[in-house]
Amino acid sequence: MVLSWWPLTELREAEGTNPTKTGSVQGYHPADYTYPQTRNQRFEIICGALLTQNTSWIQVEKALLNLKDLLSLKQMHSFSPETILSLDTEILKEAIRPAGYYNQKAVRLKNIACWFSKLENRIPERTELLSLKGVGPETADSILLYAFKQPSFVVDAYTKRIVTNLGLADEKAGYNEIKVLFEENLPEDTTVYQECHALLVEHAKRYYQKKSIRDNDVLLEDIL
Repeated sequence: MVLSWWPLTELREAEGTNPTKTGSVQGYHPADYTYPQTRNQRFEIICGALLTQNTSWIQVEKALLNLKDLLSLKQMHSFSPETILSLDTEILKEAIRPAGYYNQKAVRLKNIACWFSKLENRIPERTELLSLKGVGPETADSILLYAFKQPSFVVDAYTKRIVTNLGLADEKAGYNEIKVLFEENLPEDTTVYQECHALLVEHAKRYYQKKSIRDNDVLLEDIL
């Protein structure tokens, strides 16, 4: 299975498909690693990375589609930092309500839009991203890996659940410890990092639900 994250809303009705068993969104681009291809696609990925905190991607997709519909109604046809900055904060909150914590996330979206609008063509440092309000290690690495195509491995709850279950890391292992585990044992390659992360998430969704940790993960034991 080749996933090619990050899904983009504009691919929902074009060539984008959903290659996963557990997901219900469209907009993936299997085996096409050229995305993001535009500034606005990069910004959408950044917004998605921020909105997906403490919620599912299905809810984030609803919020992103709400935003696109709202911008279209206002005859703002580009999903850009400038258009997000131009929106009234209360209107923005309502649009992203499906993603939860909308009061907090609306402010953070405005902040990150302001930052991105001044970035120009520069690739940010990880420390710079971590200095932004509401951007933690997972969000920073997601932005670097998927929006800017930089080899910075993403560790999420699914990944930690798998590696601790397999005994590759202690249950008390911190984010950076697990990140280093992957980065020291994988080729430093953006495509490899993207696919490995995406496949771990899909595997965990199928077999590592909170109340049903897979006891004998022979497949991943052989691979890892």
